[in-house]
Amino acid sequence: MRRPTSRMLGAAVAVTVAAALAGLLGGCATSAPTSTRTPSQRTTHTPTPTPTPTTADPIAGMTLEQKVGQLFMVGSQATAADPTTVKAIAGLHIGNVFLAGRSHAGTGAAAAVVSQFTSQATPAATAGLPLFVATDQEGGEVQVLNGPGFDEMPSGLQQGAMAPDALRDAATRWGSQLKSAGVNMNLAPVVDLIPSPQAAENNPPIGGFDRQFGYDPDTITGHADAFRAGMDTSGVVPVIKHFPGLGNVTENTDTDSGVTDTVTTATSPSVGVFGTEIQREARVVMMSTAIYTQLDPNSPAVFSSAIVTGLLRDKLGFRGVVMSDDLSVAEQTSAWSPADRAILALQAGVDIVLISADSSLAAPMVAAVVAKAKADPAFAATVDDAARRVVELKRYQFQ
Repeated sequence: MRRPTSRMLGAAVAVTVAAALAGLLGGCATSAPTSTRTPSQRTTHTPTPTPTPTTADPIAGMTLEQKVGQLFMVGSQATAADPTTVKAIAGLHIGNVFLAGRSHAGTGAAAAVVSQFTSQATPAATAGLPLFVATDQEGGEVQVLNGPGFDEMPSGLQQGAMAPDALRDAATRWGSQLKSAGVNMNLAPVVDLIPSPQAAENNPPIGGFDRQFGYDPDTITGHADAFRAGMDTSGVVPVIKHFPGLGNVTENTDTDSGVTDTVTTATSPSVGVFGTEIQREARVVMMSTAIYTQLDPNSPAVFSSAIVTGLLRDKLGFRGVVMSDDLSVAEQTSAWSPADRAILALQAGVDIVLISADSSLAAPMVAAVVAKAKADPAFAATVDDAARRVVELKRYQFQ
């Protein structure tokens, strides 16, 4: 991958970022103040509608720092509340938390960890908005929360062999278990389309873990509908991923750099799967960090306005919340500075930047975004638009 030297913020902005970071961290050490859906033949799921903006501006009265905080989701190990993440809610106004790793302690222990974060969501910290508390509860080898109160979930491939109605009922139960632990967002289901079982053997990020529902669009969309329906019924926001699809890559963006898809186009079936889910009112989409040479050969998808805004929003008509995959330690984006990762993602059209593996990067990322928003009115408007979408979803979800 070419290192993005032309994208660096420059010395002047770096000075501004440093000043903003110092200001933001000043409060960290103290205790916190306080579409019409086409019916699926596979499931009876009627998805939750995408929130429609109301007349009143949902971000009216929020400070710039509070708005920026809503644009980040910061990680913590699921076994214990990361003190850096706890402090970031009050000190950096972080509005969303992700539980990472593996816990086998059950729902009660998970709820106790979550409560240490949610207690920090005060009027001063988050403008009184509740946190999105997310995790990866896909099933199979990708299930963060385990133990008493949590089912052992089958893999995506096994779920794809279930009848959609049975999957919907199971997902309702799995969602209720998450809700009892204080988790209200699940970064699932995976809707990446791998072209064949043979291709899955050479697809480390998805096929390597049997995360796919199957190998054809109907199987994926029918089962994704069922999974989302169960989560929606339980009050958990599902997130479809990883746009525009990781089914054609042969390396893993978490552990490899320069991961490239040379096949996918705007009319590929893998993109069509996302289009179908958007028509069926998917509310949150996670972006891939791979490079797609047929769509934008110069940038990972998460940094590409041609892909996030041009394809996902303009062509496919997605009006909901767009989030990134992890931008903290993924090898695919390591060539960019943490500050640039956050700014480039937001400029491309992303609404929530995921910092799941290294919570210490929240401070420089937030500082960079605040500094640029103060210096650049166009970017400040981008921040407002993204914060508005996040807050609208929260108000709809928690009303």
